[in-house]
Formats: sequence, C-alpha cells, structure tokens
Amino acid sequence: MTALPVTLSLVPVPKPDDVNVIIGQAHFIKTVEDLHEAIVGVGAQLRFGIAFCEPSGERLVRTSGNDESLGALATGAAQRIAAGHCFVVMLADGFPVNVLAPIRAVAEVCTVFCATANEVDVVVASSARGRGIVGVIDGEPPVGVEDTAARARRHDLLRAIGYKL
Repeated sequence: MTALPVTLSLVPVPKPDDVNVIIGQAHFIKTVEDLHEAIVGVGAQLRFGIAFCEPSGERLVRTSGNDESLGALATGAAQRIAAGHCFVVMLADGFPVNVLAPIRAVAEVCTVFCATANEVDVVVASSARGRGIVGVIDGEPPVGVEDTAARARRHDLLRAIGYKL
C-alpha cells in the first residue's frame, strides 16, 4: 500500500446570523432532488438553498432550493469546500432540528457533519485523489457547567419556543 500525501485546510462557511447551515456527505447525483423534497415536506414556510458537489462525471455543483439568496450561499460554500459528495443546505425560517430526520432518511445521505446557526469551519483533507471533509469546527469551547439557574433558563427556552411541554 502506497501512502498518498495529505494536506489539511480550514474552509470557513460564511452566512448571516439568522441562517442555519447543514453540511453532510451523500453519494448520488439525485441527492439534490431528494434533499429538496425532504425539506419541502417539513413545511412550506421553510426557505432554503442546497448545493451538492458531484465528484465524477461532469463534476458540477448541483443546486436546488426555493430561495435564490440561500441558494447562492449554499453554492458558494460548496464551491469553497470543493469536496466530492458533500452537500450544503442553508436554511431560514426554521430550525435544523425540524429537517434533520427527513434529511437523514434520504437514502443517499451517508453523514451529517453539522446542523447549526454557529460559525463553522470545515476541515478538508486534500490529496492527489481529491478532497474530502474530515470534520467541522462548530462553536466555541465550554466555559463551565450549567448550574440550577442555567438549567432553568434552558428548560424555559425550550418550552417558550415550543420544543417541550
């Protein structure tokens, strides 16, 4: 077995604060259509853009969505990441928790690396064969452990936004 040299790089994923990003890996050209159908099936209020990096054949960034600006954000991120089989979803007017199960249920989806409103850096490995996502850096390290007051604030927030009764 011959080892190929690998370099690592960080690719920032710029986005507005009110936009969530989901980054994953899938395996087939129809991923874009299937992700689109999965997200639309959650709710008509969701605005989104999807981009998928086709790793062979025409090697295009395949796109879909229902919001032109979010589509442009997803496409730009996918172009910067430039890793075969990766997909980027930019989502507004909803939360990733609402679409993650349908996205994971898409037969082509292999991995979801992140689903967040945080700033994200994608760790990309490059070799002579191509590029692949190693992982993501999503958020800052913790500064402590929640106390009783912080726990109560978390419980109150989840109930206020309708995720818990």
